[in-house]
Amino acid sequence: MSTMQRLFRILTGVLMIGLSILLILEPESGFLIVAGLLSVSLSVYGIRYLVYYFTMARHMVGGKLLLYVSIIALDLGVFTATLFDTPRIFIILYLLGAHAFSGVINIMRALEARRYSGAWRLNALQGAVGLLVALACVLFLRRTDVLVYVYSAGIIYSALMRIVTAFRRSAIVYIQ
Repeated sequence: MSTMQRLFRILTGVLMIGLSILLILEPESGFLIVAGLLSVSLSVYGIRYLVYYFTMARHMVGGKLLLYVSIIALDLGVFTATLFDTPRIFIILYLLGAHAFSGVINIMRALEARRYSGAWRLNALQGAVGLLVALACVLFLRRTDVLVYVYSAGIIYSALMRIVTAFRRSAIVYIQ
């Protein structure tokens, strides 16, 4: 990981902590803030990978997969932008689904990394916490203020893990 990537991860983690503190202070408007940020981040993610596909990845092996990922992310970002007028329960379920899905993906990555290297525990812990946050949110589905607090705690944990991984040494693989 380069120095700029490390700084970007640290800055993103600090911004996530600031966002979660804002959510804790304003739990009523927290859903709209989270849905707006999720919409913008998914759209930017999709556009970024779409540009990457057209500039470089279309000539790579597996480049079409990046095209599909970028189109799906852009579609989910636009879909999230249309959810502002719907009842809050749909936004909550959408966010919980995304959180649970990322937790499952982290656990699957950890299980795959367990076969090849010893650095899998942090991914497994992050995935388990993501699934626990989603489960806790399901338990408090009717209490929106508690739901915002639990979700904010999950964002704080994710931000701290992002900062911790920025300070970890990255392995360099040499091909002989």
